[in-house]
Amino acid sequence: MHIYDTLSGALSDLEQRGYEYDFNLTDDSIECKALDLKLMPEEFEIDEFYRFEGMTDPGDSSVVYAISSAVGNLKGVLVDAYGAYAENISAELIDKLKVHHD
Repeated sequence: MHIYDTLSGALSDLEQRGYEYDFNLTDDSIECKALDLKLMPEEFEIDEFYRFEGMTDPGDSSVVYAISSAVGNLKGVLVDAYGAYAENISAELIDKLKVHHD
């Protein structure tokens, strides 16, 4: 694991290390809009994760997940705000991310 001072520094370094795609959460998967691809929790792995605390507002806190998948042999990142589990996502996806969130 690397140590990063900023979210932008983490994203820049991860991109240089091949994590080139952006993922977003959906109800039951993560999606890469650039590839029009959805990955179910069993189709990806979380290689690394980094937590960032908001300097003045705890609501600005986030987690960066470095994700890889054998589906398409791709790597990318998912940036998630703390507390996103209040959103309506599947239990399987919550479990996949929660292991690396706490």
